Amino acid sequence: MGRDIRIVIIEDDEIIREGYALLIGQSDGYTVVRSYASFDDAVKTIGDDSPDVILLDIELPGTNGIQAIPKLKKMLPHAYILILTVYESEKTIFDALANGASGYLTKNTAPSKIVESIREVKDGGGPMSVNIARMVIKSFQRNQESPLSKRETQILEQIADGKSRSQVAKDLFIDLETVRSHIKNIYLKLDVNSRADAIKTAKENKLI
Repeated sequence: MGRDIRIVIIEDDEIIREGYALLIGQSDGYTVVRSYASFDDAVKTIGDDSPDVILLDIELPGTNGIQAIPKLKKMLPHAYILILTVYESEKTIFDALANGASGYLTKNTAPSKIVESIREVKDGGGPMSVNIARMVIKSFQRNQESPLSKRETQILEQIADGKSRSQVAKDLFIDLETVRSHIKNIYLKLDVNSRADAIKTAKENKLI
Protein backbone atom coordinates (compact mmCIF):
# COMPACT_ATOMS: atom_id res chain seq x y z
CA MET A 1 0.00 0.00 0.00
CA GLY A 2 2.97 2.35 0.48
CA ARG A 3 3.33 5.03 3.11
CA ASP A 4 0.57 7.22 4.46
CA ILE A 5 -0.27 10.50 2.73
CA ARG A 6 1.32 13.27 4.79
CA ILE A 7 -0.99 16.22 5.38
CA VAL A 8 -0.49 19.70 6.81
CA ILE A 9 -3.52 21.83 7.74
CA ILE A 10 -3.43 25.64 7.66
CA GLU A 11 -6.68 26.94 9.18
CA ASP A 12 -7.13 29.80 11.63
CA ASP A 13 -10.30 28.53 13.36
CA GLU A 14 -9.06 26.21 16.12
CA ILE A 15 -12.25 24.14 16.34
CA ILE A 16 -12.37 23.58 12.56
CA ARG A 17 -8.62 22.89 12.46
CA GLU A 18 -8.83 20.27 15.20
CA GLY A 19 -11.93 18.77 13.60
CA TYR A 20 -10.11 18.26 10.29
CA ALA A 21 -7.08 16.82 12.08
CA LEU A 22 -9.28 14.33 13.94
CA LEU A 23 -11.29 13.39 10.85
CA ILE A 24 -8.25 12.85 8.65
CA GLY A 25 -6.05 11.31 11.34
CA GLN A 26 -8.63 8.58 11.97
CA SER A 27 -8.67 7.58 8.31
CA ASP A 28 -6.43 4.72 7.21
CA GLY A 29 -3.59 5.78 4.94
CA TYR A 30 -3.49 9.40 6.13
CA THR A 31 -1.23 11.15 8.62
CA VAL A 32 -1.69 14.74 9.77
CA VAL A 33 1.91 15.81 10.31
CA ARG A 34 1.09 19.20 11.78
CA SER A 35 -1.51 21.96 11.75
CA TYR A 36 -1.07 25.72 11.84
CA ALA A 37 -3.27 28.75 12.54
CA SER A 38 -1.69 30.81 9.75
CA PHE A 39 0.73 30.68 6.86
CA ASP A 40 3.02 33.02 8.76
CA ASP A 41 3.28 30.40 11.53
CA ALA A 42 3.65 27.56 9.05
CA VAL A 43 6.44 29.14 7.01
CA LYS A 44 8.95 28.59 9.83
CA THR A 45 8.73 24.79 9.93
CA ILE A 46 6.53 23.50 7.11
CA GLY A 47 9.60 22.60 5.06
CA ASP A 48 10.50 20.02 7.74
CA ASP A 49 6.97 18.58 7.65
CA SER A 50 7.43 17.31 4.07
CA PRO A 51 3.69 17.27 3.32
CA ASP A 52 2.20 15.55 0.30
CA VAL A 53 -0.98 17.63 0.58
CA ILE A 54 -1.62 20.98 2.24
CA LEU A 55 -5.20 21.80 3.29
CA LEU A 56 -5.35 25.58 3.06
CA ASP A 57 -7.98 28.08 4.18
CA ILE A 58 -8.24 31.42 2.34
CA GLU A 59 -9.14 33.86 5.09
CA LEU A 60 -6.07 33.72 7.32
CA PRO A 61 -4.50 36.34 9.59
CA GLY A 62 -1.49 38.01 7.97
CA THR A 63 -0.72 36.38 4.62
CA ASN A 64 -4.02 35.13 3.19
CA GLY A 65 -4.46 31.80 1.43
CA ILE A 66 -4.34 33.21 -2.11
CA GLN A 67 -1.06 35.00 -1.35
CA ALA A 68 0.30 31.90 0.39
CA ILE A 69 -0.20 29.49 -2.53
CA PRO A 70 2.75 30.63 -4.72
CA LYS A 71 4.98 30.87 -1.63
CA LEU A 72 4.10 27.32 -0.62
CA LYS A 73 4.62 26.07 -4.19
CA LYS A 74 8.08 27.62 -4.22
CA MET A 75 9.01 26.11 -0.85
CA LEU A 76 7.37 22.73 -1.47
CA PRO A 77 7.14 22.21 -5.25
CA HIS A 78 6.00 18.60 -4.91
CA ALA A 79 3.19 19.29 -2.44
CA TYR A 80 -0.40 19.58 -3.64
CA ILE A 81 -2.55 22.42 -2.27
CA LEU A 82 -6.21 21.76 -1.60
CA ILE A 83 -8.28 24.84 -0.77
CA LEU A 84 -10.95 24.37 1.91
CA THR A 85 -12.89 27.58 2.45
CA VAL A 86 -16.26 29.30 2.76
CA TYR A 87 -15.50 31.57 -0.22
CA GLU A 88 -17.33 30.82 -3.46
CA SER A 89 -16.71 33.99 -5.49
CA GLU A 90 -15.49 33.33 -9.01
CA LYS A 91 -12.51 35.66 -8.62
CA THR A 92 -11.33 33.84 -5.49
CA ILE A 93 -11.69 30.45 -7.16
CA PHE A 94 -9.78 31.44 -10.29
CA ASP A 95 -7.11 33.31 -8.32
CA ALA A 96 -6.54 30.19 -6.21
CA LEU A 97 -6.36 27.87 -9.23
CA ALA A 98 -4.20 30.30 -11.22
CA ASN A 99 -1.78 30.59 -8.29
CA GLY A 100 -1.31 26.81 -8.18
CA ALA A 101 -4.04 25.23 -6.06
CA SER A 102 -4.87 21.71 -7.24
CA GLY A 103 -8.40 21.53 -5.84
CA TYR A 104 -11.08 23.72 -4.29
CA LEU A 105 -13.64 22.59 -1.71
CA THR A 106 -16.13 24.57 0.33
CA LYS A 107 -16.43 23.93 4.06
CA ASN A 108 -19.91 22.43 3.75
CA THR A 109 -18.31 19.51 1.87
CA ALA A 110 -19.12 16.12 3.45
CA PRO A 111 -16.28 14.82 5.67
CA SER A 112 -15.93 11.65 3.57
CA LYS A 113 -15.54 13.78 0.43
CA ILE A 114 -12.77 15.84 2.07
CA VAL A 115 -10.81 12.68 2.91
CA GLU A 116 -11.47 11.24 -0.56
CA SER A 117 -10.34 14.53 -2.18
CA ILE A 118 -6.98 14.41 -0.39
CA ARG A 119 -6.32 11.04 -2.03
CA GLU A 120 -7.62 12.32 -5.35
CA VAL A 121 -5.39 15.39 -5.37
CA LYS A 122 -2.37 13.28 -4.37
CA ASP A 123 -3.11 11.03 -7.38
CA GLY A 124 -3.06 14.03 -9.71
CA GLY A 125 -6.78 14.83 -9.75
CA GLY A 126 -8.46 18.22 -9.32
CA PRO A 127 -11.28 17.76 -6.83
CA MET A 128 -13.89 20.50 -6.54
CA SER A 129 -17.16 20.90 -4.71
CA VAL A 130 -20.12 20.46 -7.07
CA ASN A 131 -21.07 24.15 -6.90
CA ILE A 132 -17.46 25.22 -7.59
CA ALA A 133 -17.15 22.87 -10.59
CA ARG A 134 -20.44 24.20 -11.92
CA MET A 135 -19.15 27.77 -11.63
CA VAL A 136 -15.92 26.91 -13.46
CA ILE A 137 -17.81 25.18 -16.29
CA LYS A 138 -20.25 28.06 -16.52
CA SER A 139 -17.41 30.55 -16.93
CA PHE A 140 -16.17 28.64 -19.99
CA GLN A 141 -19.64 28.54 -21.52
CA ARG A 142 -20.11 32.30 -21.39
CA ASN A 143 -20.30 34.47 -24.47
CA GLN A 144 -16.70 35.46 -25.15
CA GLU A 145 -17.87 38.59 -26.99
CA SER A 146 -19.47 40.03 -23.86
CA PRO A 147 -19.47 43.84 -23.61
CA LEU A 148 -19.08 43.49 -19.84
CA SER A 149 -15.71 43.53 -18.13
CA LYS A 150 -14.70 40.60 -15.91
CA ARG A 151 -15.52 42.62 -12.78
CA GLU A 152 -18.90 43.72 -14.17
CA THR A 153 -19.71 40.10 -14.97
CA GLN A 154 -18.81 39.03 -11.41
CA ILE A 155 -21.02 41.74 -9.94
CA LEU A 156 -23.97 40.93 -12.19
CA GLU A 157 -23.68 37.22 -11.35
CA GLN A 158 -23.80 37.99 -7.65
CA ILE A 159 -26.80 40.27 -8.13
CA ALA A 160 -28.49 37.51 -10.13
CA ASP A 161 -27.91 35.24 -7.12
CA GLY A 162 -29.98 37.66 -5.06
CA LYS A 163 -27.17 39.43 -3.23
CA SER A 164 -27.51 43.04 -2.18
CA ARG A 165 -25.02 45.69 -3.29
CA SER A 166 -23.44 45.72 0.17
CA GLN A 167 -23.06 41.90 0.11
CA VAL A 168 -21.43 42.12 -3.32
CA ALA A 169 -19.02 44.77 -2.05
CA LYS A 170 -18.09 42.57 0.91
CA ASP A 171 -17.65 39.40 -1.16
CA LEU A 172 -15.46 41.10 -3.77
CA PHE A 173 -13.48 43.19 -1.27
CA ILE A 174 -14.47 46.48 -2.91
CA ASP A 175 -16.36 49.48 -1.55
CA LEU A 176 -20.06 50.09 -2.07
CA GLU A 177 -19.50 53.13 -4.27
CA THR A 178 -17.41 51.02 -6.67
CA VAL A 179 -20.24 48.48 -6.89
CA ARG A 180 -22.74 51.26 -7.66
CA SER A 181 -20.44 52.61 -10.38
CA HIS A 182 -20.08 49.16 -11.98
CA ILE A 183 -23.86 48.59 -11.90
CA LYS A 184 -24.40 51.94 -13.61
CA ASN A 185 -21.96 50.86 -16.36
CA ILE A 186 -23.69 47.49 -16.67
CA TYR A 187 -27.06 49.19 -17.22
CA LEU A 188 -25.53 51.48 -19.85
CA LYS A 189 -23.80 48.66 -21.71
CA LEU A 190 -26.89 46.44 -21.71
CA ASP A 191 -29.23 49.34 -22.41
CA VAL A 192 -31.48 48.52 -19.44
CA ASN A 193 -32.90 50.44 -16.51
CA SER A 194 -33.46 47.82 -13.84
CA ARG A 195 -31.84 44.90 -12.06
CA ALA A 196 -34.43 42.47 -13.46
CA ASP A 197 -33.87 43.63 -17.05
CA ALA A 198 -30.08 43.47 -16.63
CA ILE A 199 -30.28 39.88 -15.38
CA LYS A 200 -32.75 38.86 -18.10
CA THR A 201 -30.68 40.42 -20.91
CA ALA A 202 -27.44 38.93 -19.58
CA LYS A 203 -28.92 35.43 -19.34
CA GLU A 204 -30.48 35.60 -22.78
CA ASN A 205 -27.11 36.54 -24.28
CA LYS A 206 -25.11 34.08 -22.13
CA LEU A 207 -23.18 36.89 -20.46
CA ILE A 208 -23.67 35.21 -17.08
